[in-house]
Amino acid sequence: MKSVTPKIMIISSDTGGGHRSAAQAVAVGLQRFWHGESIAVRIVKAVEESHHITDRLVNVYNWILRNRQSWMKYLYWVVNKVRPETREFFHKRCLVFIRDQFEKWCPHVVVSVHPLTQHIFGRILRELNLTEQVPLVTIVTDPCYGFWKGWACDDVSLYLVANDDAKRQLVDYGVAEEKIRISGLPLHPKFREVTETVAQDARKAFGLDPDKFTVFVNAGWVGGGNIPAIFKELVRGELDVQAIFLAGKNEGLRLEAEEIARGAKFPVKVIGYSDEVEKVMHSANVMISKLGGLTTFEALACRLPIIADITTPPMPQEAGTVKLISNRGAGILLERSTDIVPTIRSLVLDTERYQKMKLAAGDLSVPDSMEHIIREITDLLPPKETAVAA
Repeated sequence: MKSVTPKIMIISSDTGGGHRSAAQAVAVGLQRFWHGESIAVRIVKAVEESHHITDRLVNVYNWILRNRQSWMKYLYWVVNKVRPETREFFHKRCLVFIRDQFEKWCPHVVVSVHPLTQHIFGRILRELNLTEQVPLVTIVTDPCYGFWKGWACDDVSLYLVANDDAKRQLVDYGVAEEKIRISGLPLHPKFREVTETVAQDARKAFGLDPDKFTVFVNAGWVGGGNIPAIFKELVRGELDVQAIFLAGKNEGLRLEAEEIARGAKFPVKVIGYSDEVEKVMHSANVMISKLGGLTTFEALACRLPIIADITTPPMPQEAGTVKLISNRGAGILLERSTDIVPTIRSLVLDTERYQKMKLAAGDLSVPDSMEHIIREITDLLPPKETAVAA
């Protein structure tokens, strides 16, 4: 008998930052579950690494997300209508890369955290006669009804979803109910509620007043959308606050934000891309952001109330999240950028309202969701001790 090293392949894409965060969170969760024992985890950016055409399409998606947020609803319609993830045109161009990944690495489980990746991996599993031996798990990172049709795939062995709402959408797309389990979203354990002392230390680390109400202005992983316009309105306000502006992977926006911040009537710290967004969330009293699925629930896990940007109508897969945080009292919907100053002022002055929002944010978080997800995945792995052929 010989100990077998479990091998898990996580497939994703850097279309926005949520899928990337999910992949990293799952990888960290798996490593922690094994407590130092041998395990091999590989993250593959399956869309952009497969072919130069699909790589360009990822760049187009991120450009629209950064510069033309109002176009996203049309892109959503086109993708759901055309279903590129099922088209032979794309499969032909990506098959060589995907097959090569399997033949070189031979994973025991494949985990998808992106709606456009599992279809071609399912096809390869069928072609290599590995469907029964290698489970294909999909973790749906969109938490509410109305998400991409691409999440639904007949070849998936097990679906892990955030809640009943997401389960109902998969069932309506034709997925068998017995394949779906509710687990919560794949959030890194670093996104958690912290004490006021830790929050004060986080503010100090950013060079800010440890005791002052702190606003986190989150332009997202790609950096852009409507957030820069909201930020411009914010810095004009006569407010007893301080702010952190996250520009994401947009160096031009970071420089622009620094220039805008010079005219602010309160302290502002501008930062670019960061792998430690949790520290910004820990330092903040409220977050201004577009409601991406993962980002929203990372903030909720930190008990951080949200001011949701709906100055442009949200993408269809995000509309349910908007309703959720509004109906449950964990967020405020910002319909006009000019409303940001009175909105912040009301939260600073009305401490009772703010505390209710903070409690509501905590009520929407799912404790131990990552532990549930990791256990579902590891239950599909082969036994640690496996016979070796002579």
